[in-house]
This record gives sequence, structure tokens and C-alpha cells, in this order.
Amino acid sequence: MKNLTNILVVVVVAFFFLMTSAYTVDQTEFVVVKRLGEIVAVKKEPGLNFKVPFIDDLKRFENRIVTLDWEQPAKFITSENKYMMVDSFVKWRIIDPAKYYVSIKEGGEVAAEDRLSKVVNAGLRAEFGKRTVHDVIAGEREVIMKNLRNKADIEARQMGIQVVDVRLKRVDYSEDISKSVYDRMIAERKRLANQLRSEGSAASEKIRADADKQREVIIAEAYREAQKAKGEGDAKAAEIYNQSYSRNPEFYAFYRSTEAYKNSFKSKSDVMVLDPNSDFFKYMRSPTKK
Repeated sequence: MKNLTNILVVVVVAFFFLMTSAYTVDQTEFVVVKRLGEIVAVKKEPGLNFKVPFIDDLKRFENRIVTLDWEQPAKFITSENKYMMVDSFVKWRIIDPAKYYVSIKEGGEVAAEDRLSKVVNAGLRAEFGKRTVHDVIAGEREVIMKNLRNKADIEARQMGIQVVDVRLKRVDYSEDISKSVYDRMIAERKRLANQLRSEGSAASEKIRADADKQREVIIAEAYREAQKAKGEGDAKAAEIYNQSYSRNPEFYAFYRSTEAYKNSFKSKSDVMVLDPNSDFFKYMRSPTKK
């Protein structure tokens, strides 16, 4: 019975040491093994590993790409002494876990990103300081990001970090400059609108003047044509009258008299006081009487 108890104690102790010495490394992490404050191993491959219980200490670090994205845009000045608001982000990952741990100590990812932020901001300040507004917004944007990535990567590798990429999400004027730019744009649009209105008014007046001139010319020509046609008509009518009169003067005199009678006695209320022997009543008297 005593031997069985001893065996159980040995098994329990062995199991306890086994449980306290075994550990796993996940595929998404690195594990740094410390022994009495010194790094004795770095585990990069996933799987089961063992350590000295109660002596070895484990530090786990992410081996995937991490994004450093600032909450607020930072302000940088260009070569034209104009402030620009820059919103950017950095992609980075750990490539040397031992150097990374020694660099950040117990600060962890927060300490690493704080140091990386200083490196990137210093690079942005240098890149923006030697370029114009046009360059940083469009002209050399790709060049800026490439230079930032290369410079930041060189600095970051001293911490066991690789900078995978640096991107500028947005580059814009600072608030005070933006207001000045917008005011200038509004003033320019108003000036252009006034210029277009002035040109439009001048063109409108010219069109009206041309239209009035053409109207007067058309009316004058129409009046001339009308008068010409009227004169030709009157001449033609006179010619016809003359031809008719010359063929039968007596009938023409009778016709004119009947037209006069018809026009004179249109209304029953018309009154005319004439000598019955006047020539007006010539054709109303008896044919035997002259």
C-alpha cells in the first residue's frame, strides 16, 4: 500500500511538472523564453514546447501585420510655409522578437507604436518641409510615401520591426487656410459670374440694337414696296378709268353719278338741300328733259 502511494505521488509530481513546463506556440505569435532575466530561446514555429518550471518566463508577441492608424490628423508645414493636415497610417510587424523585447521592455505594443509614431512624424515633417502644396497633394505623393516607408523601416529595424507600408489617406489644408482658400474661391466665382453677366448684358444690348435696326430697315423696305405697289395700282386704275371713259364717256358719267347717289343716300336720316335743276340730279330727271 505504501509503494502504491509513493507511485501515485511520483505520478502526480511528474504530471504537475509536465503541465507547468509544457506550453504551445500559436501560428499567430512569437514566444520569447526568459530565464532569470536573460533570453534563452525564441520560438517562431507553432507547436508544443517545454520550459523549466518556475524559472523560465514566457513573453508572447503578435507575428501578424499590425496597423498603426492615428485618431487625429497631424499638422505639417510645407516649403511655402503653409500648414497641411495629414491623415496617415502605418503597416508594421515584428521580425526579430528578441530585439523587439529588448527595445520595448515591458511597454508592449503601445511603446512600440509610440516610438514608431515619432519616426514616421519626423519623416513626414522632413518630406513636407522640402515640398510645395501641389507636390504633397498630388505631384509627388507616391514618392513621399515610398521615402517614408524606406526611412521608417531603417529606423524601425533597430527595434526588431519591419515597416511594411506607409500611406497618406488624406492631405488637406488646415482649417484657417481652408477658410482663406474657400473665401478666395468664392470671390473668384463671384468675379467670374459678374464678368459673364456684364458680357451677357453687352451681347444682349448688341442683339437688341441689331434687331431694332433690322426692324426699321424691314419696315422701311416694306413701306417703300407698299407705296410702290399702291402707286402702280393707282396708275393702273387711272389707266383703266381713262380707257373706260374714252370708250363711252356718257356711260362713265352715268356710272359715277349712280355711285354718288348710292353713297349720298345710305341713311334715311341724311338730308341734302340742292337745286333740283343742278347737274347732280341730271340722271334722275325725265330723259326728255335736259
